[in-house]
Amino acid sequence: MFDPSLPQYPSMVHALWAAERDNPDGVALVCGDRRLSYAELAEQVRKLRGHLLALGASGSRVAILRPSSIEAVIAVLASMAARAQAVPINPFFSVPELRVVLREADPSVVLLGAEARDKIASLAPELGIAHVIENDLDGGFEAQFQTVPHSADDIADPEPDDIALLIFTGGTTGEPKAVVHKHRSLFVSVLQHMTAWPIEMRRERFLSAAPVFHIWGLEYATLVPIYSQGAHFIISKYDPDEVLQAIEREKITVFGGGPAPIYMGLTQIPRFETTDFSSLKYCLTGGAPCPEELHRLWKQQTACALLEGWGMSETGPLCLNPPEAPRLASVGRPVAGTEVEAVDVEDGNRITPAGEPGELRVRGPQLMVGYHGRPEETRQALRDGWLYTGDIGYVDADGYVFLVDRKKDMIIVGGYNVYPRSVDEVLFKHPKIAEVACVGRPHERLGEELVAFVALKPGAELSEEEFFDYCQQNLVKYRRPVAVTFLESLPRTNAKKLDKRALSAQARR
Repeated sequence: MFDPSLPQYPSMVHALWAAERDNPDGVALVCGDRRLSYAELAEQVRKLRGHLLALGASGSRVAILRPSSIEAVIAVLASMAARAQAVPINPFFSVPELRVVLREADPSVVLLGAEARDKIASLAPELGIAHVIENDLDGGFEAQFQTVPHSADDIADPEPDDIALLIFTGGTTGEPKAVVHKHRSLFVSVLQHMTAWPIEMRRERFLSAAPVFHIWGLEYATLVPIYSQGAHFIISKYDPDEVLQAIEREKITVFGGGPAPIYMGLTQIPRFETTDFSSLKYCLTGGAPCPEELHRLWKQQTACALLEGWGMSETGPLCLNPPEAPRLASVGRPVAGTEVEAVDVEDGNRITPAGEPGELRVRGPQLMVGYHGRPEETRQALRDGWLYTGDIGYVDADGYVFLVDRKKDMIIVGGYNVYPRSVDEVLFKHPKIAEVACVGRPHERLGEELVAFVALKPGAELSEEEFFDYCQQNLVKYRRPVAVTFLESLPRTNAKKLDKRALSAQARR
């Protein structure tokens, strides 16, 4: 179960107050040339909490449209402290995209910065949003509330079973859904991370470029540093050179890089060869397949292995690779208190033998309450206490979990099940290929066929003939792509995940 030495709190709000008490002068947040201690962070959270209470936000939803920033962290914590429900949203969404998610969330307050100001100005009257606030630390925010009291005692701290968070799914395969989490499940997720990847209290220096509107950016990159009372260095906008400079300059110990493309980008610039990585203890990845070649290259240069994990917006962490015994190509073992089973794709009940792929279902204390306002979709996902993930994978004899593909991405070629991700892994080993993704498209006789999208390494050249020769040598016929499109880079979502939806649309043209 959980490490019994870890402090227990009713919520992450209580964990913040503990950090203020135990480590008031310790560095909490750093972004650019701005730094806040834990005492200063707690004071800012109390101020915004008071303002939200004065607006009647308690019990309602507070939308937070901020990129990675100190203000984003304050907004999330203050919303939770006010016993409102924090709803982090990508501020770079277009107006039509924002209309969809804001209508779904139905917030009473929107906290934002300049990135979303003009877009929300047009949407707020249309959607009936009562209050729109720019929560900037540099004067503008305080000026709006000079006469508003902000007592820390205006309301009791949240209870474990209060709703804490609505966070949107990625929406790469359909309309995004708002996932509902209680304070209890968020706190459990932090304990699960701390148990699987142990760190020292008040000693670690975290670096992340992941935004709070992504589950990884919120739970690990934001909440774990606060719980452990460490220093969190925030990169506002991912820039490979800036990330590598920060690792060396700030002597980062935990790099929560996130999806594999983040790490790929770091390996492809000259500074990667000269950066001092000696301070690193953990380099953490998940959210996108991590090719074996990337594992090898990263470990060779940094002497710090990439630790893969698996989680979802609906769950937080599910499996994490143990630092003492990581397994290549695996996402690790189930985290504390969590069960993972592979079951027959058709009936959803028969447990498959060790090593045989099936749909992965999970259960544990970190699972969501459901999808906000979508009871039928909640019933489809949550069945008899299990969350059916839609991921195809298997559990080996030692309990390690391996992801094969998304259930919806599996294609059937002439009666054969083909998992595009497994084909991607083979193609990625070609020395000239930097990125690759295969998707299916309809075929009159075979039902479906596989097509490939490829981005080459800088300066590399690869002809279609060479590509198909490689496929013939390394893949059985029904797993071979029948067409290839060369791109400068593969399309990605704002969370840096591969945009399979865009590729599938292109493949069908």
